[in-house]
Amino acid sequence: MAIWAIGDLHLAFGAPEKSMEVFGPTWNDYANRVEKSWKQLIKMDDLVLIPGDICWAKSLEEALIDLKWIDALPGTKVILKGNHDYWWPSNKKLSEALPPSIYFVNNTAFNWNDVTIGGSRLWDSEEYSFESLIEFRENPLAKPKVKDREQDRKIFQRELERLKLSLQQLDSEATLRIAMTHYPPISADLKESETSKILEEYAIDICVFGHLHNVKKERPLFGEKNKIRYLFTSADYLDFKPLLIRQ
Repeated sequence: MAIWAIGDLHLAFGAPEKSMEVFGPTWNDYANRVEKSWKQLIKMDDLVLIPGDICWAKSLEEALIDLKWIDALPGTKVILKGNHDYWWPSNKKLSEALPPSIYFVNNTAFNWNDVTIGGSRLWDSEEYSFESLIEFRENPLAKPKVKDREQDRKIFQRELERLKLSLQQLDSEATLRIAMTHYPPISADLKESETSKILEEYAIDICVFGHLHNVKKERPLFGEKNKIRYLFTSADYLDFKPLLIRQ
């Protein structure tokens, strides 16, 4: 019963006009590549963590097309809301609608065998920047955005409170404590952050996250700090192959 992670699937079966293939060859045929590697690596009794940006749907009805695609793949899956998961409804509606092999973390925790999992989406933090690590590619479909730093600070602080709320619900008897975030919780060179302090307070063993795309692979990113393994799992960074977390 292995544990795997792959984030930022950005599936577009429910919204085909939003396919990530617009970003060039890196994303060519990405859904089929994920499916092929997933089926090669993952068994039915494995666990797969998907830390956000599940799909491009705008409604739960659209998203169910993508979620059923994920459900058909091997393993138990745990999803987290990303900044592009506009379809995400209330916990009650999501619980009622999700296909049988998919669970979620949202102001909650999820337990699986000896593993307990919590987390929150997070948001942009002024503590660190990843601009130097990104090969920027313009999205021809995107609308220009104006940054509102004060609003970003409020959202980030709210997400930290949600993180605490979730981690407070972790099973104290579990032997492995995992946090899922969508945004990176720490800088690539592992400088202490507000989020990392919280993860340490709750004795997290592993934190998986994504959000960043077109990341240069010139040097190792993230790693282990104060007994926490920080694992960057965006699908394109992993060449669309789930990352093994625990055998």
